[in-house]
Amino acid sequence: MPRFLNRGLIVVLDTAVLSLAYWLAFLCRLEFRLPQPWLDFILLTWPYVVALQYGCLAAFGVPRMAWRYVNIRDAARVLFAGGVATAILVAIRIVAPYATDRSSSFVIPLGVIAMNFALSFLGLVGVRALRRLQGEAQERKQYAGGHERHRVLLIGAGEAGVLVARELANRPDLGLVAVGFLDDDRFKVGNIIGGLPVLGKTSEVAEIAKRNAVRRVLLTIAAAPGPQIRRITELCRDADLDTKIIPGIYEIVGNKVNLSRIREVAIEDLLGRAPVNLDEEVVGSSIRSRVVLVTGAGGSIGSELCRQVARYGPERLVLVERFENALFEVHRELASAFPQVPIDPRIADVCDARRMEQIFEACKPELVFHAAAHKHVPMMEWNCGEAVKNNIGGTRTVCDLADRYGVQRFVFVSTDKAVNPTSVMGATKRVAEIYVQAMSQRSSTRFVTVRFGNVLGSAGSVIPIFRQQIARGGPITVTHPEMRRYFMTIPEASQLVMQAGAMGQGGEIFILDMGEAVRIVDLARDLVTLSGLRVGEDIEIEFSGVRPGEKLFEELSTDIEHADKTKHPKVFIGRIKPHEWTIVKAGIANLLETAGSSNEAVRTALGELVPEYAAGRPPPNKATSPRGEKALGYKGESSISN
Repeated sequence: MPRFLNRGLIVVLDTAVLSLAYWLAFLCRLEFRLPQPWLDFILLTWPYVVALQYGCLAAFGVPRMAWRYVNIRDAARVLFAGGVATAILVAIRIVAPYATDRSSSFVIPLGVIAMNFALSFLGLVGVRALRRLQGEAQERKQYAGGHERHRVLLIGAGEAGVLVARELANRPDLGLVAVGFLDDDRFKVGNIIGGLPVLGKTSEVAEIAKRNAVRRVLLTIAAAPGPQIRRITELCRDADLDTKIIPGIYEIVGNKVNLSRIREVAIEDLLGRAPVNLDEEVVGSSIRSRVVLVTGAGGSIGSELCRQVARYGPERLVLVERFENALFEVHRELASAFPQVPIDPRIADVCDARRMEQIFEACKPELVFHAAAHKHVPMMEWNCGEAVKNNIGGTRTVCDLADRYGVQRFVFVSTDKAVNPTSVMGATKRVAEIYVQAMSQRSSTRFVTVRFGNVLGSAGSVIPIFRQQIARGGPITVTHPEMRRYFMTIPEASQLVMQAGAMGQGGEIFILDMGEAVRIVDLARDLVTLSGLRVGEDIEIEFSGVRPGEKLFEELSTDIEHADKTKHPKVFIGRIKPHEWTIVKAGIANLLETAGSSNEAVRTALGELVPEYAAGRPPPNKATSPRGEKALGYKGESSISN
């Protein structure tokens, strides 16, 4: 139907509803008898009353509302427009007798005005609601054909659960029929919410599922903590129920939940970290309309940094990566997702000073995120010289160029393994931290370091390795039953790196709040459970022993009571006294000369520059408390723990 005909039909229907409401109001007022004088009065006032009401509707945009998607907010707009028209009619009713001799032409009884208001509101909203119901029925009929329907329980009768229930009712193509909610709020149990009954508490999931012939469960609790999701997942597993999850309410926009996001419960859900809230104004102002360069752009952290940076509309985003395939993939993804952002892919090794100088000369970056590094601890124990070349030499090269070309901010991505390092990887990152901090004392560029722990799902990290071992049928190998690590998701770590970088004034070492340390063996057990298997029956866990350079417990820094807090609750600052520039410069030059020598020679040279580095020292016997109960840190230096 042409658009002008569709609009014309809406005008006709609305006018008809308003007219019918006006006539019915008089019929009710006169008990369905219309003497001739009243009939003449109605015929006289009918046109101007309807015209006034429709004018108010038009002023509030009611005729432009899509009938198919009418909602409570639209109904409120109709109510407000009708209220304004009614107020005008009441004012005319009061003023008219004093303004003209022909007052009888305008004096509409107040009872009729009130009934007309109620009837017109019900009529206007009613016809729109009928159109929505008819459209939804058509969609259900269209989608329903050929789809098998599965009965499902929704766990969580909150806002997210209600939205999910509504969408499931409108999307039969998904093959899911919600039979009710489970919720631990005892005041909700027994009530009907969003058209579905709250059947009981989550602890009763097994018996309620059996009673209602349900084999599937959908978690719809917005921002549920990890322990709660773990408890519910284990209950569902014990009841042999297929369990999936709707991501947090922050992914629900405009009262619509994207049901394509329904997925299996993931290890990130069980860790249950609260989502990061960025200071958008501070981060945006540091990135917007600036040339941003990211080294290691094809890696796990580097690529996510690129995605996050692109959201803020930089003038140009320069991707530096030495692996062609990784660079190709991240460039293709960013060019598709952010077509408005100029993306400049550059194949380069940060150790290649001449090539990096070409890039700085051509691109003139204003903000640099240095994420390129060798990160695998055992591999660097076997290849100490390469760790020195890349992690120290590469950082020196990029730092020097940032200073020479007047970069405004330089953000170095470091690691918790740099704290009291026991590995070559950790020691080289600590030396890089020392160099970055020393450069901040003699440069107009704001050099800052951001330190955090492990990221979930990064290339070569423990989670992908465990998944591969589970896929092969086990066993899962864990180095030690008390091995603990701090974990973040890749997006969370990248966002906090940007936040810290935007806050830095130069010389700071920022430490990110990593939450509680997690036992690696617990991660392994959780992954087995999420795979629908059982530890000891389907998959074995074996302990292989601590590898060279590894600690049982990584340390982010020292006691939190000595920490400097920042404006952001998840970012702390460790103000460590910078090393003298001449000593740092000479020590790094010596290290790079030693890089071609034996592993032992490299370790010795590292120890001269990083006294707290103890190669091959045995791991500590006690866990370092992530909340500062008994934390280890830099010897003789002030730093922090979270």
